[in-house]
Amino acid sequence: MKFTIQRDLLISSLQNVMKAISPRTVIPILTGIKVEASHNGITLTGSNSDISIESFIPAEEEEKVNVEHIEEGSIVLHAKYFPEIIRKLPEDIVSIEVDSSLKTVIRSGKAEFNLNGQDAEEYPLLPKIQTDDTFEMPVNVLKNMIKQTVFAVSTMETRPILTGVNMRLANNRLHFVATDSHRLASREVEIQDAAVQFENVVVPGKSLHELNKILSDTDELIQISVTNNQILFRTKNINFLSRLLDGNYPETDRLIPTHSKTKIKMKTKELLHTIDRASLLAKDEKNNVVRLSTEGNMIEISSNSPEIGKVVENISAISMEGEELKISFSSKYVMDALRAIEYDEITIDFTGAMRPFIIRPVEDDSILQLILPVRTF
Repeated sequence: MKFTIQRDLLISSLQNVMKAISPRTVIPILTGIKVEASHNGITLTGSNSDISIESFIPAEEEEKVNVEHIEEGSIVLHAKYFPEIIRKLPEDIVSIEVDSSLKTVIRSGKAEFNLNGQDAEEYPLLPKIQTDDTFEMPVNVLKNMIKQTVFAVSTMETRPILTGVNMRLANNRLHFVATDSHRLASREVEIQDAAVQFENVVVPGKSLHELNKILSDTDELIQISVTNNQILFRTKNINFLSRLLDGNYPETDRLIPTHSKTKIKMKTKELLHTIDRASLLAKDEKNNVVRLSTEGNMIEISSNSPEIGKVVENISAISMEGEELKISFSSKYVMDALRAIEYDEITIDFTGAMRPFIIRPVEDDSILQLILPVRTF
């Protein structure tokens, strides 16, 4: 195998596949990166037990040559050393050459590295997804959906199903839901011409988190294919394959209140910054508890720590309807929800001091954040 390549393209491709490599794998060859050269370009692969990532660098793209002097072949190179070497090479062009005994020579400018490779034939073949359950959506919409839900997955392995995001597709509506049983984040979008329906597809939160880092923020389409135990996200130059979580996701629709006793409309950033300040004195409490109470159109946000001190701040609501209210909640959960919303104004619907409350952007009811209060009053 032999090729010459632009170093920056190789670095960016390596960064993508490194997200799938774990030093703790039980299959030793998976601590390496598989490098395949064909006349179309270079494919890099990284894999662990949860995700596999293929990143493709085309030999030519839009009349620009990325890879030259290609002799086809493949090798597995150690993921600890190969990316570091490429990152620190002196010139913009890198040449890589592998001989029959798997010795790999990496050259750039006056630098020359010799690395021992492993036989790519021993690298596990990635499962080929055969399914008609495929649909497409814009990359930037998918990234938004992930950002607005994935933070609410559980980090506790006691209920593994809650460490994932539940995907449902029905009647051309794609729905993402995440919950850790103390809060819930939901986002829904319309999918054009989706000739497929599914429910109870649960993607590990860690997989979606890594996928979100890799994807560029574009309106190009991403193809999503689902089988009973895997999901494949495919763009022009990336294949991202993740296992799905086993088990049934809980029925979350019934958790969402259908009426409210108190409805507040507020500026998102003003509320976020006020809660952020109040939480400074709530850090020692387990849940960083902050209290909210209403009087007329004024909202009082406070927190009190006997050892440290207390903070009280009043802000005015844009509008308020219904009963007066006192409620306590985790400042972290509410701040996470407000950061995910990305709209200037929100409504908060309360159904009582010990009932879940809902935060939605004023302009978009496809986004919903639900939070359980904390008992203090």
